[in-house]
Amino acid sequence: MAGSSILPMTVVLISPSSSSSSAVRSHLSQSTVSLLPSRCDSRDQFVLSSSSCRNSRLRLQEGDRKLPSFRITSMAATFGSRLKETVKKTVDDNPVVVYSKSWCSYSSEVKTLFRRLGIEPLVIELDELGAQGPQLQKMLLRITGQHTVPNVFVGGKHIGGCTDTVKLYHKGELQALLLDVCAKNSSQS
Repeated sequence: MAGSSILPMTVVLISPSSSSSSAVRSHLSQSTVSLLPSRCDSRDQFVLSSSSCRNSRLRLQEGDRKLPSFRITSMAATFGSRLKETVKKTVDDNPVVVYSKSWCSYSSEVKTLFRRLGIEPLVIELDELGAQGPQLQKMLLRITGQHTVPNVFVGGKHIGGCTDTVKLYHKGELQALLLDVCAKNSSQS
């Protein structure tokens, strides 16, 4: 699936007899899923990779003979859910987080502002993360509703981009947020 953030899941099918395994192979080779032999143990086992079937039952027929049902269960979490958890953990575990791009002048302005205030934010340069950078930016869009960088978090809360951060600074609200975060961190230590 192009553009999908769901990775193919891995499931194990256990065939009760070797005669069934050839039917499983022939049925699956004609469908959109791929079947790969597994060498887990002596039983007939197969690894099924598919992004289209999740927690479903597979009932196969060979001629007039009905074969037993197989339970298909996902053994891996989706990439999107793991990425979302990673973002939330990063934001919660660090006082100031700036998702940035190294070439972006607005990102540079925000990073410079925090450094002038004596704060060294955790900076994540999306353009230096390879293929994960655009995926992370899409996840930030889902979480915050903001598709641009910098994407700034203070004390676990999203405060916006460059314009929002600078406005908070000029109002004196950014400094107050930073003091609250520092007070919370020192009380937890």
